[in-house]
Amino acid sequence: MGFGSYDESEQENQELDAELDDDEAVTAGENDHDGQVDFEFTASNDELLEKLEDIKE
Repeated sequence: MGFGSYDESEQENQELDAELDDDEAVTAGENDHDGQVDFEFTASNDELLEKLEDIKE
């Protein structure tokens, strides 16, 4: 066998439990928040561009 040893009949006999309860579902707006995020940059644009060039190399 190629990729590890397993019984191929086990592949065929697997049952998928695709039933989802509404209680377990995640809604898209469940984790929304109305907040503000501030960032403070200590590096200059030239320093950041230099780091970018180093990363590209």
